[in-house]
Amino acid sequence: MEQKIKQDEEIQIGQNIREARKKRNCGQTELIKKLDLLGVPMTRETLVKIERGIQHIKASQLRGIRDALETTYDELLK
Repeated sequence: MEQKIKQDEEIQIGQNIREARKKRNCGQTELIKKLDLLGVPMTRETLVKIERGIQHIKASQLRGIRDALETTYDELLK
């Protein structure tokens, strides 16, 4: 079973993902396509929920987003 990462008050993972994505001028649909190419299946609906902090993110999804956005865990978990 895959580890799910819960957001808390101090680390807003979803918000950090949204900021990193926008800083790179990457739309949600574009990010989903990049994740698909990396073998990380995710729907746009799931991404929206993660960015809003409604849904927990899986470790593999976080790794995929890090790679797709060419960023670091530090930026996503600040």
